[in-house]
Amino acid sequence: MEWGAWKVQANDVKPGETRLVPGLPEEMAITYWDLKRKELGPPGGLGQIPGGGGPPGPGDKPPWVSEIEGSVGLMFNTCDDLDGPFTKYMEGQTGMPTWGVGPLLPEKYWQSSYSLISDPVIREQEGGSNLSEQEVIQWLDTKPRGSVLYVAFGSEVRPSADEYKQLADALEDWSRPFIWVVQHDKDHRPHPGLQKRVGNRGLIIYGWAPQLMILSHESTGGFLSHCGWNSTMEAIGRGVPVLAWPIRGDQYYNAKLVVNYLKVGYRVADDLSEMVKRDDIVKGSERLMGDE
Repeated sequence: MEWGAWKVQANDVKPGETRLVPGLPEEMAITYWDLKRKELGPPGGLGQIPGGGGPPGPGDKPPWVSEIEGSVGLMFNTCDDLDGPFTKYMEGQTGMPTWGVGPLLPEKYWQSSYSLISDPVIREQEGGSNLSEQEVIQWLDTKPRGSVLYVAFGSEVRPSADEYKQLADALEDWSRPFIWVVQHDKDHRPHPGLQKRVGNRGLIIYGWAPQLMILSHESTGGFLSHCGWNSTMEAIGRGVPVLAWPIRGDQYYNAKLVVNYLKVGYRVADDLSEMVKRDDIVKGSERLMGDE
C-alpha cells in the first residue's frame, strides 16, 4: 500500500475522493483519511520519518525502494490467503519474483488452534510484569467465552498521554471485561485508582504481557491494537477481531487491510489525525464486541 500510494501520487487526495491503485483491489483504494495523520514528536522526530507520522511529500519514495535495487527476488512475511493480490502487485511493479513465506510466528503457535500458548516458552519476559502468566490465565478462566477486550499497543508506540486518559475513562465507563497492557512509562499510566474502581471486571498489566496466551484463550473476544504486523498476524491466526488504532507508518496500511479487505475488524475512529476520544473508544469497542 505504501508503494501504491507513492505510485499514484496520493499526497494530494482531497476529502471525499477515492483514488484507485491500478492492480490492487478496490477495497484498498486510497482515501483522504488514509493519509491524514497526526505528526509524532518534534521536528526530526517520528513524524519526520518517511512513512512515519504524516503522509509522504510529493515524489517521496518509500524508504525501502532503493534498498531492494539489485535484488533477485522478494520474500514477504505474509501468505497468499491474506496478501495474495498485494504480493502479486509487487511482483508486477518490481519485475522480481515474490514469495509469501509467513506469517513467521513460532512453531508452537501453529501446533493447535485449541490450546493455550504459553508465552514464556517462546519469548523472554522483558522488563518484568506485575502479574504472572498463571495469574492472567486464572482471571481469564473466570470470564465468559469471547467476552474480554484485550488492549495493547506493543513496545514501541502508544497513543498520546491525553489519549491514554481518554482510554482509561472509556474502559472505566464500559460494561464489559478487559485486559489493558500498560508500558513502564510515567507519562502513559492510568490513574492508580482505576484498577480498584473497575474491580475484577478489568485486569491492568504493567510491563510484559503474555500476548500469545491471551489471544489464544477462549475468553478473549477482541483486540484493541496499534496494528503492528506481528500483533495483527497473531490476532488473525487465532480468530480474534481487531479494533484498529494505528499510530504510525505501515500500521495505517495494516489497519486498512484488516478493516477494508479482510473485514475482520473496525477502526477506533474515522479521523485519526485528531485526538481519539472516550466516546470513540466506547462506541468502537461495543461495535466490535457486539458483532457476532
